[in-house]
Amino acid sequence: MTPDVPETSTIIDGRYRVLHRVGSGGMADVVCAEDLQLGRKVAIKLLHRRFAQDEEFVERFRREASSAAGLQHPHVVAVYDRGAWDDTYYIAMEYLEGRTLKKLVQEEAPLAAPRAIDLTIQILRAARFAHKRGIIHRDLKPHNVIIDGEGRAKVTDFGIAKAGASDMTQTGSIMGTAQYLSPEQAQGHAVSAPSDLYSVGIILYEMLTGRVPFEGESAVTIALKQVGEAPVPPSRHNPAVPPALEAVVMKALEKDPARRFADADEFIAALEHAGQGIAPPATDATSVLQATGPMIPIPPPGAYQPVEHVEQRSYGPQPPVEDVRDGDGRSRWWVALLVGLIVAAAIVGGLLLTGKDKVQVPNEVGNPQAEAELVLKRAGLSTDVTMKESATAAKGTVTGQDPGGGSRVPKGSVVTLTVSAGPGTARVPDVTGQGRNAAKKQLAGLGFNVTEERATSDTVGENRVITTRPAVGQELDKGATVVLVVSSGKERVAVPKVTDLTEDEARSTLESLGFAVSSTEQETDDTTKVGKVLAQKPTSGTLPKGGTVSLTVGKEPAQVDIPSLVGQGRLAATQTLEQAGFKVDAVPQDTSDKTQDLHVISQDPAGGKAKKGSTVTINYGNYVPAATAPSTTAPGDTVTTP
Repeated sequence: MTPDVPETSTIIDGRYRVLHRVGSGGMADVVCAEDLQLGRKVAIKLLHRRFAQDEEFVERFRREASSAAGLQHPHVVAVYDRGAWDDTYYIAMEYLEGRTLKKLVQEEAPLAAPRAIDLTIQILRAARFAHKRGIIHRDLKPHNVIIDGEGRAKVTDFGIAKAGASDMTQTGSIMGTAQYLSPEQAQGHAVSAPSDLYSVGIILYEMLTGRVPFEGESAVTIALKQVGEAPVPPSRHNPAVPPALEAVVMKALEKDPARRFADADEFIAALEHAGQGIAPPATDATSVLQATGPMIPIPPPGAYQPVEHVEQRSYGPQPPVEDVRDGDGRSRWWVALLVGLIVAAAIVGGLLLTGKDKVQVPNEVGNPQAEAELVLKRAGLSTDVTMKESATAAKGTVTGQDPGGGSRVPKGSVVTLTVSAGPGTARVPDVTGQGRNAAKKQLAGLGFNVTEERATSDTVGENRVITTRPAVGQELDKGATVVLVVSSGKERVAVPKVTDLTEDEARSTLESLGFAVSSTEQETDDTTKVGKVLAQKPTSGTLPKGGTVSLTVGKEPAQVDIPSLVGQGRLAATQTLEQAGFKVDAVPQDTSDKTQDLHVISQDPAGGKAKKGSTVTINYGNYVPAATAPSTTAPGDTVTTP
C-alpha cells in the first residue's frame, strides 16, 4: 500500500472507516470505506498529497465533485460528499461491485456486436445526460466505465470535465488519455459534445476488435495519428463486425466534428438501427457520395461479404461498367437495346398506373428526424416538424407522420412529422420539511422517479424531508431519479448501566452521551448504598439524543422521635412503632401483677431520637399467678370464710 493510502480501519474525516484499497490513478488513490453515519459502503477518492499544494490539481479535483454531484443518473457514478483530511482532499462517491470496462475488454474482447452496442448505448446515455447540462467529460475511456454483475455500465471520473464555458486547459496543452482523444482535443483546441462522442467511438472500436485504432511509442505519436491518420476499419481486425455497425464506428471517428453524429441521441439511434442491419444515413448526400462512392444495399445478417469486398463497395469508387461482348469479342448491341426497351416500358407503365405528379410517402415513424427529412426530401416532399414530449421514444425520433406511410400524394406536398422532444424536463422543488408521502407525491407529479434514504437529524422531525439529491432548483429530465433524504429523528444512543455508581459519576457518563438526567432520593438501611444509584429508568436499550434517564439515589434514613410506650398494650405499642418507621422486637417478661399482663413494662431505647428502620425493644408482661401458701389447719377443723 502506498504511503498516501490510509491503513485499514483508519477513520477519514471522522466519518468514513477504511475497509480496503481499490486502486490508484495518476491523481488519486481510491479506497472502499464504510460511511459510519449512513451505514453504507462508499468509494473514497483521495488526491495524492504531492498534488494537494498544486492549485490547478486541487481545482480539478474540486470540479470533479461539483460536476458529478449534479449528475444523478442511472449510468453515472453518484458523488455524495467532499472534504479535506490529513493534508489532502477527498471525494466520497457511490461504491460499485464490478470491474472496469477496460478489464472486461482485456479479458473478453472482441465482444459480440449486440453486447458492444448495448454497453455503448449505456455510456452514451450518461454522456447525453451530462451534455444537456453543459458538462463535457473530456476523458471518456474504458478505464472510467464500471460494469456491475448485471451488465450495467456507469461512467465515473469527471476530474477534467468541462462545465459550461469554463475550460482549464491552457492553449496548446492536452488533457485526457492519448488513445481516446478526439483530434481537436489532441491539438489543444476547444472541446464540445462531439469530442466525447469521438472517444465513445474509440471505446466501441476497442470492444469490437480488442485494440484501439491508434497506438504508438509515446502520447505525442498517438496524438499525431489521431489528427492525421484514418482508422483501419474494425472489420479488418474482426471480420464478424457487421457492415452497418462498422459504418457507425467510422462516422463516430470522423476527424471533422461536424461530420460525426450531432449528439448522443443520434449516435444511439444509429446503433439501434445498426443492430437491425441498417447503416446510418448521411446528412449531406453530396459529401457522402464524394467520400464513399454510391450507396449500396446492406446485406442481410449472415450474408456479410469479405472485408475487401465490403471496403470496395462501401468506401471506394465503383468499377466501370464493362462492354457486353460475345465470346469472339463482338459487341452484342442488341442485348443492350433489349434491356433499354424493357426499362423504358416499365417506366411508362409505372407513370400510367400511378400518375406522373404523385409520389408514395415513405414510412418514417421510428427513424431519426434527420434521416426522415432526408428521405422525404429525396422523395420530392417537403416536411414540417412538430416537437412533442415522449416518455418512451428517444429524443429526435419520429413518433408520427401525416400523411401516413404508403399514402400517395402530389409531389411537393408537406408531410408533418411529430418528433419526440424526449421526456421533457422539470426543476427539483423545495420539499424540505415536508412529510415523506407528500414530498414523494409532489415529485412523482413532476415526472420524477423517487427513492428514499434515511438519516438522523437534530432539527427535522421523524419522517420529514431533510434534503434532496440533486439539490433544489436543478433541472432534470423527467424520469430521472430524485433521492429524498428522510429524517429518522434524532440520533439514538445506547443507554449504559449506571447502577452502583455515585450520582456524580452516573450524571457525567450519561450527559457525555447527550442524555438529560433526573434523580430522586430513596432512604436505604444499607450504608454502602448511600449516595449511589439504586435504580435507573430505562435500564437498557436506546434513547434519542437529549432523552431523559431517571435515577434513584440512596440516602440515609431520617431520625424520628421514639414514643414512650410503657403501660400500652403490646399490640398497640407494636403498631405505633411500626407506623413511626421502626422495627419492633417484643420480649415477654414474667410478672405476678395481673395488670401488667400483655402490657409494656419497659422499652429500649426509652426515648429520644433514632433512625427510621432501627429496632426498638419492648418488654411486655406475662402474668404468672403467685404460689399458694401451705395450709395450717388439721383435718376436720372448721374453716370460717370471712
